[in-house]
Amino acid sequence: MHALLNVAVMAAHRAGDTLIRNLNKLDKIKTRVKIKGHNDFVSEADHTAERVIIETIHKHYPDHAIIAEESGEQGESEYVWIIDPLDGTTNFLHGFPIFCVSIALMHKGQLEHGVVYDPMRQELFTASRGKGAHLDGRRIRVSGEKNLDRSLIGTGFPFRHSNKLIKPYINMLVKAIEETAGVRRPGAAALDLCYVACGRLDAFWETGLNKWDIAAGALIIREAGGLISGLDGSDTFLDTGHVLTGSPKIYYSIAKLFLKDIHEMEL
Repeated sequence: MHALLNVAVMAAHRAGDTLIRNLNKLDKIKTRVKIKGHNDFVSEADHTAERVIIETIHKHYPDHAIIAEESGEQGESEYVWIIDPLDGTTNFLHGFPIFCVSIALMHKGQLEHGVVYDPMRQELFTASRGKGAHLDGRRIRVSGEKNLDRSLIGTGFPFRHSNKLIKPYINMLVKAIEETAGVRRPGAAALDLCYVACGRLDAFWETGLNKWDIAAGALIIREAGGLISGLDGSDTFLDTGHVLTGSPKIYYSIAKLFLKDIHEMEL
């Protein structure tokens, strides 16, 4: 395992252990939750897990820069770590067991390593550019499903953005329900991306995500043979937060299905 990836794995495991310990004192944590925006919460668990990750990274690479959900940007470097210490905070605060730690590393603007750790299932998704994607050390690939009507699709609701996204999103959701085998909304985008990478989901779409929600999962999907882009097909999804991803066949089928509604979103 590459030394940089090894540090990311170490940091993810330590953060995951922190989250599990905090899960056992949710009643206390809930009394100190802060609201960042509509349906957007931050807890003591987020801050503690983020601190553990940054401390682990800086112990080995003190000169590297950080972009983290809670503490923002720190430092300047060709190496930039993109961190979400707790993706799925709302789930976590309700004891709903779908949340994860997401850590990615960019070098000169290119994603090099990605780690997503699910501490509830103790599943570790990893990828390094050009080296493939793995789940607990086993190589993973996106699904080989070719038929849209047999595919299982993931999504996330556009809760952070204006009402102009709601109507076209609902139209997309209705089409997905009608044309696929089912739609799931687990509530942790980084895990959703990994589920596409390992074939549990055939595709996924969402609007209004943040860079730290997407970065690690995007690399894992690409290394697993999947396609990922903005809803408009562009490669700017890390900046816009609008994402469409899937196995190649289902990706193109979903893009075609949503084409009219994507234009209405005026992304």
